[in-house]
Amino acid sequence: MAGKAASPGTAVLLVTANVGSLFDDPENLQKNWLREFYQVVHVHRPHFLALHCQEFGGKNYEASMSHVDKFVKELLSSDAMKEYNRARVYLDENYKSQEHFTALGSFYFLHESLKNIYQFDFKAKKYKKVTGKEIYSDTLESTPMLEKEKFPQDYFPECKWSRKGFLRTRWCLADCAFDLVNIHLFHDASNLVAWETSPSVYSGIRHKALGYVLDRISDQRFQKASYFVFGDFNFRLDSKSVVETLCTKATMQTVRAADTNEVVKLIFRESDNDRKVMLQLEKKLFDYFNQEVFRDDNGTALLEFDKELSVFKDRLYELDISFPPSYPYSEDCSQGRQYMNTRCPAWCDRVLMSPSAKELVLRSESEEKVVTYDHIGPSVCMGDHKPVFLAFRIAPGAGKPHARVHKCCVVQ
Repeated sequence: MAGKAASPGTAVLLVTANVGSLFDDPENLQKNWLREFYQVVHVHRPHFLALHCQEFGGKNYEASMSHVDKFVKELLSSDAMKEYNRARVYLDENYKSQEHFTALGSFYFLHESLKNIYQFDFKAKKYKKVTGKEIYSDTLESTPMLEKEKFPQDYFPECKWSRKGFLRTRWCLADCAFDLVNIHLFHDASNLVAWETSPSVYSGIRHKALGYVLDRISDQRFQKASYFVFGDFNFRLDSKSVVETLCTKATMQTVRAADTNEVVKLIFRESDNDRKVMLQLEKKLFDYFNQEVFRDDNGTALLEFDKELSVFKDRLYELDISFPPSYPYSEDCSQGRQYMNTRCPAWCDRVLMSPSAKELVLRSESEEKVVTYDHIGPSVCMGDHKPVFLAFRIAPGAGKPHARVHKCCVVQ
């Protein structure tokens, strides 16, 4: 039986993972990744498990197809998942469509002890009982059980072939209806540009895209439901403030390209101490001399620079972060705790929720801690992103007041 007898209710586990690295080096990375993922499933024993993947298939989807099939098969048939007798898998594999391809993959697993669970059909506008295991791929646009959109190209014009977008499904269990949104927002294209203004131009682009998603999932087309939005938000620390804080007593040297006079590097040196280099900043280089600042006390000192969510404080809630920045970790298998010096470490991967979803999560808090927000594989190489998860229980009867509203009993 999933869950602990002492904790009534329905155990839910929501996981987000940017898995691009896993398909670039599948032999070395996938085994570690799966082992750590299964360990979290084993500890939390969810009745309902959702895994949202971004960059599924890696940078070169066509070359990774065989690895994709193997990874999906392993998740669906492994011994660790044998008690999950129903599953839904949605893979955006339509990599030849520049207009639609998002490289998102959403996996949903239902424990054998979980009775009556329904998924919403957006076309029929009705809930349908979930049975068996089904995989949907290639053209998800025609699948009525989800909504998928890629962000318009003009949101981030400098990225010629962006894959950023979102994929939404709606579920009903324990009389609670909620949307699960897999999301991938735009990255920082240049550390130098990100450093120029506070907030950065990239922060503004992510703000616009996330606002679009929230408006879309709460518009008038369907009855409103609680929602969880989890994925790679690409949220970054406020670069200008971070650099000013890390290099308070440093002097800055600007290096320009000889032909264009464009700034190509910033070098921050200590004023004394033999003019030691503290930080070098280039388009894709953030080389700070002391990485421990990002790991000490889980990087807590840096949370004050994590500001991008504050714009949405009335629409999105997040539990307190008590884990170190989830990106960019080294992809070297022997360096599980080491960050790469390409970007300033940041909490890119998050699990966020609507105010009504927050009530659902926190209502189940009791003397025993039943809500956990953490990362996976702290000391193991999981690729450049550490997966992040939220585990909680839906208290018995939590959704009863809304049960009639959502017509969860309507089965097609």
